[in-house]
Amino acid sequence: MPGLGADMVTGALVEWKVKPGDRVKRGDIIAVVDTDKAAIEIEVFEDGIVEDLRVQPGQTVPVGTVMAIIRTEAVPFAAEIAAAKEEKVLVEGTRKIMEIEAPPLAEVVIPSRQPLAGRAGRIKASPYARRLAAEHSIDLGALRGTGPQGEIYASDVESAVSAAGQESSKEAGGAPTEEPVPLVTKEKLPPTSPIAGKPAATDYQAAIRRAIAAAMARSNREIPHYYLQTRIDMSRTLHWLESENLKRSIKERILLAVPLIKAVALALGEVPELNGYWIDDRHQVQESINIGFAISLRQGGLITPAILGPDLMSVDELMEALKDLITRTRAGRLRSSEMTEATITVTSLGDFGVETVYGVIYPPQVALVGFGKVMEQPWAENGLLGARPVVTATLAGDHRATDGRRGAQFLDALNRRLQEPSKL
Repeated sequence: MPGLGADMVTGALVEWKVKPGDRVKRGDIIAVVDTDKAAIEIEVFEDGIVEDLRVQPGQTVPVGTVMAIIRTEAVPFAAEIAAAKEEKVLVEGTRKIMEIEAPPLAEVVIPSRQPLAGRAGRIKASPYARRLAAEHSIDLGALRGTGPQGEIYASDVESAVSAAGQESSKEAGGAPTEEPVPLVTKEKLPPTSPIAGKPAATDYQAAIRRAIAAAMARSNREIPHYYLQTRIDMSRTLHWLESENLKRSIKERILLAVPLIKAVALALGEVPELNGYWIDDRHQVQESINIGFAISLRQGGLITPAILGPDLMSVDELMEALKDLITRTRAGRLRSSEMTEATITVTSLGDFGVETVYGVIYPPQVALVGFGKVMEQPWAENGLLGARPVVTATLAGDHRATDGRRGAQFLDALNRRLQEPSKL
């Protein structure tokens, strides 16, 4: 069971994508695991053959528990090991068989979900859509999905819940509700509450908030933050972005977030100390640059999955990667590498009018970059005063790993990169 976040202690196996005997390659999706924040697709990191599945769907196990055995070409099958032991055969030379006793599994069994009636065979639906359907007793077999090949998304289930709520209202003799029925529990707050009678937050929202709270509490408790900020003239970047988008169709246009992310990635190449982790009282600089990008969820909360290798992508490739990541995040279809390999986080709240962002570092990372709103501000250059589109960029750094001087060098490199957008 992989650790898919600093706050993750256990995970629930939703389903296996493989069976014993299947051959797998690095990067293949082999399982789906449910966490407090989302259902995550688990990737395999070695080529081999699936020998044994030790955890069953529906089980919740601690992080680090052995879930499966994958035999690489150099490792013999368990059956061969057992046969060799029983016959007391010792093979000398290049091939030696060693028996390794696996530790007992620490397992907590959770009640399995009731099967849903409907179409024969396995219904294609995102894990979050399945969760919503189970919570609201919606038959997935009766829904028509809007995803590829009819895959059912959470939005399809929400529409079904809304329709069911309107139908119930009609049967009760009342007028149909104009607003969709919120996906919340029917429990009400105590009468003393100022919002008594309003629906409480869903268990899912509460779980996300608990996970965020745990990670941020740990960050504030353990990480000695320092903060730096600078103003960056965005006139060159915006002019370049406008001219580039004129060459593209509406669907292919580049968002401002793309040059910001790319500039951060290239600046990290100049100041690599900010790209890494603080683990076991040691600063571990990472060679690969993977930027966690904060994405808001429609049902509430934030997730920061990683864009892997943005420094090696063109701006068009990065735009496609960002769109794909946002779509899959909100559909609850993230991969384990996207949840575990972020080496730094970037957050932007400019779309909401925020001028300056002071972020909290997500452990075990050692830095977070924040961008505010691009605003027309007074700007003096070469003795002339004018108005320029300006963004405030901030850096939150871990003082155990770096200091203000290195942070300042990073912000300077970021500024220089954004003044030459054609080289991004």
